[in-house]
Amino acid sequence: MKLNKIHHIAIICSNYEASKDFYVRILGLKPIREVYRAERDSYKLDLEVGGQYQIELFSFPNPPERPSYPEAAGLRHLAFEVDDLDEAVSYLVEQQIQPEPIRIDPSTNKKYTFFSDPDSLPIELYEAVSGT
Repeated sequence: MKLNKIHHIAIICSNYEASKDFYVRILGLKPIREVYRAERDSYKLDLEVGGQYQIELFSFPNPPERPSYPEAAGLRHLAFEVDDLDEAVSYLVEQQIQPEPIRIDPSTNKKYTFFSDPDSLPIELYEAVSGT
């Protein structure tokens, strides 16, 4: 078997409108398709990242909270590449989102930081160019 690439990442949110606003307006992901599935009382929003379909945002009635601290087994976080981390952090702060302090990856010498989505899912921003 040969895996070609990651096709998509599915995220379940507790407040569909808040999460849709966060991923579309704040993070700038492009909606591709939005479907309401009455049999599940659930929305599914397909989002594009960097010209590719990559994220499915789902709503379900009363989903359980995400386990964390200590971290549970499973998906740890989402990571997005950015060209300029300082610019991205300034933008997040303007949107009243407080990222963690910028760190340097000791293996690559690149800058990165974390912040959370409306359901406390950790999101990492990783700078594409070498740290200065």
